[in-house]
Amino acid sequence: MMTDKNIESQARLRLSYLFDEGTYTEINSLTKEKDSLTSVISAYGYVNGNPVYAFSQDKTINSGAVGRAHAEKIAKLYSLAAKTGTPIVGIHDSNGAFVDGTVQSLAAYGEMLYNSSVISGVVPQVSIIVGTCAGSASMLACSSDFVIMTKDSEFFMSPPFDAEKNGVGTADAAAKAGIASIVCDDDKSAILKAREVLNLLPINNLVGAPLFEYEESNAIISNDLISIVNAVADAGSVLELSAEYGKTSYTALATIGGSTVGIAATNKESGKLTVDDCSKLARFVRTCDAFAIPVLTIIDTDGFDASSESELAGSIKNMTMLANCYAEATTVKISIITGKAIGPAYIALAGKNVGADFTYAWESAVISPFSSLTAVEFLWHDKLKGASDVKAKRDELAEEYEKTLASAHTAAELNCIDEIITPEGTRATIISALDILSGKRVSKLPKKHNNIPL
Repeated sequence: MMTDKNIESQARLRLSYLFDEGTYTEINSLTKEKDSLTSVISAYGYVNGNPVYAFSQDKTINSGAVGRAHAEKIAKLYSLAAKTGTPIVGIHDSNGAFVDGTVQSLAAYGEMLYNSSVISGVVPQVSIIVGTCAGSASMLACSSDFVIMTKDSEFFMSPPFDAEKNGVGTADAAAKAGIASIVCDDDKSAILKAREVLNLLPINNLVGAPLFEYEESNAIISNDLISIVNAVADAGSVLELSAEYGKTSYTALATIGGSTVGIAATNKESGKLTVDDCSKLARFVRTCDAFAIPVLTIIDTDGFDASSESELAGSIKNMTMLANCYAEATTVKISIITGKAIGPAYIALAGKNVGADFTYAWESAVISPFSSLTAVEFLWHDKLKGASDVKAKRDELAEEYEKTLASAHTAAELNCIDEIITPEGTRATIISALDILSGKRVSKLPKKHNNIPL
């Protein structure tokens, strides 16, 4: 047994931060690579009282170089994780593979990647980048459910020769590209953040979302997204993910009524949904669905960005991917329209057609196939004739449209939402819905997987 009292290396120190009371049991500790011990520590122990497998690369031995024995130690952890349904954490700090001119290093990485893919969606995988994670190792780290980086760590496929010029390979770049879910100041804070993430996840895909004791939120709800999230979630439970990527959307793990929930939201104040937002929300929903974590979607958006730049960036593909990910997800899905749900965004995020179990709306919500001004031009253009101030008249008609045809009451009458709720009653409504849906079971048509555009 290793404890924080007899640490021999930084790699072991990092493991002590991860495991409860700094205690863990090492596996294959005497395995050698070339003429020295392997440059990775593999171990198991408990995190927040739950079993976890973990490896920590040791850069003091052969610069953390990955060879066949190194890979076999890691692959064994993945095999054990698959057999026991136990989460796995990788602490990455290596300059790359042994370079001896043979294909052996590629075979080693291939073995690790294969084993990671086998348990993807079966047990949670968390990668923590505390030094350098380069080349093929970056694919292994990126295969996990969550990537956590320290601000000074490096994460790249090819050497970032111009890193000083454009930040390639930095934690900041990885966060903005949607690769890093969280960036922390140092090793310890990154590893402690991984403990938080693991605490909110079930240990595998056959176990329900964890339950916790909780404190009621005393946050005052208003129209801005953060106040809504803080008001509906349990006090102090919100853990935002991918904050620097797709800034018109918001994703977080939290507890509501003591139960873990994934919160996926849109933020109208930041603009329309972009390609990055679609990718961010789709990935998050798939992660939640893999582990049967309920998804609460909070919608207030003018819709998808319809610019030429978005079209050239493949926006149709990403919008379709988002809608498909929501539709395919069989976990509990609750949607709340707090502001606007315009056009295809309603279809992708809130509509019953994507399998939302309950769709609620605030009384002030606007639910429309197109923007209010566009609706006036299409539907009520004749009412603009003869107006002394066309713009003022158009704005007046747009407001009328939002209060009539596009209102929450009209949507409820057309059975397009399930109920109109008050802002103050939102948290109670969500808790009640989560409770009644806790036994949800869905059988799918027999198939390997769908074929959504990626």
